[in-house]
Amino acid sequence: MSGEVAVRRFPRLTVSTPRAHVRPLTAADAGAVHEVFADKQTLRWLPLPQRGTVDAVRWCTEQAQERRDSGSGDHYGVVRREDDLLVGCLWTKRTDWACRVTEVSYAMAPEARGFGLAAEAVDALAIALLLEHGFHRVEVRVAPGNIASRRVMEKAGFSYEGLLRNAGYVQGGRSDLEVWSFVPADLR
Repeated sequence: MSGEVAVRRFPRLTVSTPRAHVRPLTAADAGAVHEVFADKQTLRWLPLPQRGTVDAVRWCTEQAQERRDSGSGDHYGVVRREDDLLVGCLWTKRTDWACRVTEVSYAMAPEARGFGLAAEAVDALAIALLLEHGFHRVEVRVAPGNIASRRVMEKAGFSYEGLLRNAGYVQGGRSDLEVWSFVPADLR
């Protein structure tokens, strides 16, 4: 045995909560996705291009498909059940199939913040990855000044593990990143 792990295709999944659906993005979602990533608060905390945002059509189609096919992750929309509007995005990345670990990131539209939808969506995705797809660990990395994201992690049941010094970047430049995790023991 060579010790190598075959590349696995990331599972295509949809999860529902009492207030939201988390589902793969489609080309029809590009307008709403553009709005989510064009928000100043989102731009402040995510490593997105300085003068703009992601190419929403590519994000919803080609990039999501490439990430899924390579096994490294996927892109999802958070759809509010009450009005069927896409109000947020989740994406998985840095998937390690040997260790069964993946990282989740998210961004929510301004009108959907402060109602617990982000925590609900992240929690539902993490639980599905652990229970239905055999992952052993789901991580989220948060810039230390992003207090709202810290609250989301706490509400979603993630545990703070520590600080990765100078491990990322935000619009202001290099940044430390807090590591938060959710593992099967957290389901008890």
